[in-house]
Amino acid sequence: MRPVAKGIAASGGQARGRACVMRDKLRPVEPGEVLVTVLTDPVSFADLVEHAVALVTDLGGLTSHPAILARELGIPAVVSTRDGTSTIQDGALIMVDGDTGEVFAVD
Repeated sequence: MRPVAKGIAASGGQARGRACVMRDKLRPVEPGEVLVTVLTDPVSFADLVEHAVALVTDLGGLTSHPAILARELGIPAVVSTRDGTSTIQDGALIMVDGDTGEVFAVD
């Protein structure tokens, strides 16, 4: 299986869910979805992430807000994919591997 996105493994574990891709406009994340976004910040994303099963961002590092937030919530995270918001389709079933830093499409 080839990854659809690769980045930094920022919070360990694996999770599957439908991708909730947010580029410009914020919307609620439904329970069981994977939040895929450019970057998170403490103000805009505080309530959105609580239902996510995993987090994928285009930017960030091990000490960035999304990495710390994912570790606090105990959910897998891959940060610094550079292009996750453009290579992952909104609504696609994906698997996030927070141990390897890879995101896979699930058939």
